[in-house]
Amino acid sequence: MCGDLRETPGKSLYCRNLIITVTRSFESEDRALAPLGSWNAEILQSRWKEVVEQVDGVLRDAIDCLGSQCPERLKQAISYSLLAPGKRLRPLLCVFACEAAGGTAQQALANAAALEMIHCYSLIHDDLPAMDDDHLRRGRPTCHIQFDEATAILAGDALQPLAFETILKSTLSAPQLLESSLVLARAAGSQGMVAGQMDDLLAESLDPSQMPIQDQKEWLSSIHRRKTGAMIEASVLLGAIAAGATPTGATSNCRSALATYGRGIGIAFQIVDDLLDVESTSEKTGKATGKDAARGKLTFPGIYGIIESRAMAVRWVADALAALEPFDERAEGLRQVAKYILERHS
Repeated sequence: MCGDLRETPGKSLYCRNLIITVTRSFESEDRALAPLGSWNAEILQSRWKEVVEQVDGVLRDAIDCLGSQCPERLKQAISYSLLAPGKRLRPLLCVFACEAAGGTAQQALANAAALEMIHCYSLIHDDLPAMDDDHLRRGRPTCHIQFDEATAILAGDALQPLAFETILKSTLSAPQLLESSLVLARAAGSQGMVAGQMDDLLAESLDPSQMPIQDQKEWLSSIHRRKTGAMIEASVLLGAIAAGATPTGATSNCRSALATYGRGIGIAFQIVDDLLDVESTSEKTGKATGKDAARGKLTFPGIYGIIESRAMAVRWVADALAALEPFDERAEGLRQVAKYILERHS
């Protein structure tokens, strides 16, 4: 649970030294993460598997409850995409944040499942020919390839209201239901994820030579704060809400610290994603690689270079970990996820 969230002497100096040390480590051949500490597979993987099984159970129940009015083909497309093998990172963050704030995994499961539904819808639509035109997702044909384009659009459409239905049918209190729905709607909508997607598409038509580098950096940051970062921050907040943390009162500092953590790992996640598109393979990532540069997208390695992009990811993770310093061992899951993000291969 949360401890004393006031500033502590030497905290800023500690963070600066940590960032400098880890940045230097990235410049070595083995890109060691020792100063920051690698994620502990033994600690994280078993807990991750447990949470995935719990969340997938909620997802299956939601699909089973679609009813006879849902056409079978639509139900198949929803199931195919929603239950596809995946990291379930956003649900995991929701559950871990709930536990860090003093709640239980059970309290967070509905919010966690809703996050995965919104994320899944975004992937289905993002893969469409009109957007990223991808044929591979999570190691399998994308929804519009497996079914057809119209069915994929409708499957994504159906997942959006299903997410909010899942929240509203949960056992959380009325204020928690309202705030969970509002936070998710804002993160996913026209000022959050969708806004970032729109600007990401618009950036493809830019001529970089006509835009000062500082403007490119600012636009890139703005795109990914919304496209990727908003939903990851919301994942942490929905966990905190499920635990009873509020924006005001005794739990406000706890919630603020978790939001800072969410923002940090959200940007780091996108930087690593951009790096994987440059350096990894479709066999490792489960999706097409090398496509960002081909489409003319603004990316972190494209603007900052690979070395500096890695250093930036480390700095954001260091900030996220610093935000968790006042928490006790209940936040260990969040700490492990932050470190995992730097080392992930998919």
